[in-house]
Amino acid sequence: MTTLIYGGRIVNEGRTFSGSVVIDNGFIADIQEGNMHPRGNYDHTVDATGCFVLPGIIDEHVHFREPGLTSKADIESESRAAAFGGVTSYLEMPNTVPQTTTIEALEQKWQLASTKSHVNYGFFFGATNTNANLFQSLDRSLIPGIKLFMGSSTGNMLVDRREALDRVFSESARLHLPVMAHCEDTDIINQNMREAKATHGDDPDISLHPLIRSAEACYASSEKAVELACRHDARLHIAHISTERELALLDSPSGNELPQITGEAVLAHLLFDESDYQRLGALIKCNPAIKTAADKQALRQALTSGLIFAVGTDHAPHLLEEKQGGAAKAKSGMPMIQFSLVSMLQLVDEGVLSIERLVELMCHNPVRLFAINRRGYLRRGYHADITIVKPHTGWTVTKKVIQSKCKWSPVEGRVYNWRVEHTFCNGLHIYNKGMFAPDSKGEQLLFDNR
Repeated sequence: MTTLIYGGRIVNEGRTFSGSVVIDNGFIADIQEGNMHPRGNYDHTVDATGCFVLPGIIDEHVHFREPGLTSKADIESESRAAAFGGVTSYLEMPNTVPQTTTIEALEQKWQLASTKSHVNYGFFFGATNTNANLFQSLDRSLIPGIKLFMGSSTGNMLVDRREALDRVFSESARLHLPVMAHCEDTDIINQNMREAKATHGDDPDISLHPLIRSAEACYASSEKAVELACRHDARLHIAHISTERELALLDSPSGNELPQITGEAVLAHLLFDESDYQRLGALIKCNPAIKTAADKQALRQALTSGLIFAVGTDHAPHLLEEKQGGAAKAKSGMPMIQFSLVSMLQLVDEGVLSIERLVELMCHNPVRLFAINRRGYLRRGYHADITIVKPHTGWTVTKKVIQSKCKWSPVEGRVYNWRVEHTFCNGLHIYNKGMFAPDSKGEQLLFDNR
């Protein structure tokens, strides 16, 4: 099966140029610059005139809720939402039921995804206070790394013993597995919540959420994680950074060398600030909390400076009824994967970053961080994961277009100027201008350089 994509502007490895892409048997067979498309007979052609052709988006941070929490979401529904949003690969977190903290639970997820995921999949192995001895038994070519929760609200996945933290970082370093850490100080948060409840009742107003899960709590935990990573010479990726102060903990980029300490920004903290609680209430409640306008602006600037190394979504669906209440009772998390790319392209239009930098943050750098095999770039011999987007096509997010199982989004009602036109995954045309291939299946991601 051969496919020709022609007429578009290709964005790849820091450049944007006119060109064509040839797909053969699921892989990129050729990339040619210029307006003349390659001669030959093709089984399928796509006219990308007026569009931008990008590597498939890789979302390094999602919660698809399966197994055990499938009333909210499942692998089928959320990977479908991913395809509609131009996301061709995802890395999923371990706080499901059962938690992905045993080899058996990890294998169960692989089996589920092999039959249900429409796009490519990988699963983090979760650390606990007692399971670092299992790391050496993992097939390191099949996992991106270790997910470490250093914050509350994660059940028994909270790792809070110093000896356990040392073991997680030392074993990860020995095995060359990156640690992706959720950093919030539980003691600070618990004290803040006690004080808020004493003054404001059992369910403090949602506007107090960023004061309870405070900037201080984030910085204290992130600082500890950096200290541990440096002590054990481990690679650390701090998830969903939400404060300006934390940016100072990250390594500055230096050429093509992969920094030891990297940071992720997620859509919630790039799109919203504390003023939006009045309008959207608990719909934008997430952990870490959305904070000040100054924090949002600093994170946006860090997209271009290089201090933020990758952008994910922390896609975390809940039922709408679970999002009712305040800082104590409403669930934290929101579904964002379908609208991540168009939201970032909106920031491109606003001059926050270039489209070339967007591709670096959402395609190239996840590959660099987790050594994903032959994806994230438009290169000959790489898997044909390709997203085609078109500017100047205004449309509005309505409940009808939302693919996530929970059927709501904090961006409902927002008008976007960019639209995902086509999504190719492993060379298969799984999304075509609103038409979806329901029988499409993604592949298990493989990880190199272990």
